[in-house]
Amino acid sequence: MHPARHAVTQPDKPAIIVAESGETISYAELEARSNRVAQLFRARGLRRGDVIALFLENHSRFLEFAWGAQRSGLFFVCISCKLTAPEVDYILADSGARLLVTQASLGKVAGQVSASISKLMLGGACDGFEDAEAVLAQMPPEAIEDESAGVDMLYSSGTTGRPKGVKVALPDPPEIDAPNALLMLAHMLYKVGPESIYLCPAPLYHAAPLRWTMAVQRFGGTAVIMQHFEPEAALQAIERYRITHAQFVPTHFVRMLKLPEEVRRRYDTSSLQVAFHAAAPCPVPVKQAMLDWWGPIIHEYYAGSEGNGMTAIGPEDWLAHPGSVGRAVHGIVHICDEEGNDLPVGSEGLVYFEGQTNFEYHNDPAKTAESRNRHGWSTLGDVGRLDADGFLYLTDRKSFMIISGGVNIYPQEIENHLVTHPKVADVAVVGAPHDEMGEQVVAVVQPVPGADTGSLADELTAYCRQSLSGVKTPRRFDFVDELPRHATGKLYKRLIRDRYWGKESTIV
Repeated sequence: MHPARHAVTQPDKPAIIVAESGETISYAELEARSNRVAQLFRARGLRRGDVIALFLENHSRFLEFAWGAQRSGLFFVCISCKLTAPEVDYILADSGARLLVTQASLGKVAGQVSASISKLMLGGACDGFEDAEAVLAQMPPEAIEDESAGVDMLYSSGTTGRPKGVKVALPDPPEIDAPNALLMLAHMLYKVGPESIYLCPAPLYHAAPLRWTMAVQRFGGTAVIMQHFEPEAALQAIERYRITHAQFVPTHFVRMLKLPEEVRRRYDTSSLQVAFHAAAPCPVPVKQAMLDWWGPIIHEYYAGSEGNGMTAIGPEDWLAHPGSVGRAVHGIVHICDEEGNDLPVGSEGLVYFEGQTNFEYHNDPAKTAESRNRHGWSTLGDVGRLDADGFLYLTDRKSFMIISGGVNIYPQEIENHLVTHPKVADVAVVGAPHDEMGEQVVAVVQPVPGADTGSLADELTAYCRQSLSGVKTPRRFDFVDELPRHATGKLYKRLIRDRYWGKESTIV
């Protein structure tokens, strides 16, 4: 399906609601607006296979540009609104974007972007930018004659050098309403359908929020978009809009669980049918606490922007396999050694997916080649193991492994334990240089507001020793006001680690 069809059958139904303001865009309005966008792209000479870029916050107009590009056969690059002008310029140049859309509130950065391409601004114009609303008002609201399906091309976020665009082939057949794997999985796993009211609490420039929101609109459901995530505001939105489906990351769960009990009890979340999460494995105590609070509606999946495979797990299976991210629902999972050989059940190694791998890292054939093994299976760089029932357990990213005295230590297990301490709001565990051991385990902790850090290091050391071996217990605790996280909840761990090694990293 496609929103264009719903504009005919249910024109007045809300396609988009902005959670904070209540601003509502109907399917008829989304159809007319995305058609005007597509007409604009054609008027500017953009044809199938060309690239445009969106440098936007969770703006009410974000999705009309995404759908306009989708129905024009374009690649649409969604750029993090946290980036600097040079970082935006790099992505524009690397992607080959021919048109940029931004908004007035990002004007300070956008105004410094030097790329010589067409530039549109929502909320007014400034030097070098046309007024997007004025330009679109001149475009007809009818569909372009040569509609064909486009697709997103999203850039990695992290601190391991320049970001890379994840590029998949344009859909074939090119019909804009052709089904895709995500639609089938959304319906099969989570019963997403026309009656769904979906809460998106994360930035739309990130793969999962963007793709799941657009999937809900393909079904004819309503997407409620939060401009910024705040834990109590999320609960308010669930109650106010009678949310049926919502997607979170573990950090969202942690922040909601750390609200005072009386605040959590204040809001009615009984409309929720499914709450699913991804982006990082969820600490077992955190997920158990969410199940205790919201009931058996917590689901989880593991996948990447590359779309090379996916595992999923529901609440019943998770209770029987706590800590697992599920069994394969797209592709076949393999655990391999460095030579690409399958490892025995229970052994840790790189997680590979066997199946169609039609993605590439744009302009980086070496990185594309590194993601494949000799069988042609592809990996996202995560380490994990499979149990006898085929359930996958993730250990950590290979690049974050700490080697201390010849022992391999994965930070995730330590972080999962520390974040459950009542005085810890957030935590990152990294390896820092050590003269004798090579590396030592360091925990960088963001305490909860008002926590006394005077004796907190000793308290956390004792807390770790209750459940972790001595080699995994951090040798050092450092306290910070806030850890650097992507708005989706992803931790910029490389940035933290590099500070201990005397390196400089930028968030890109």
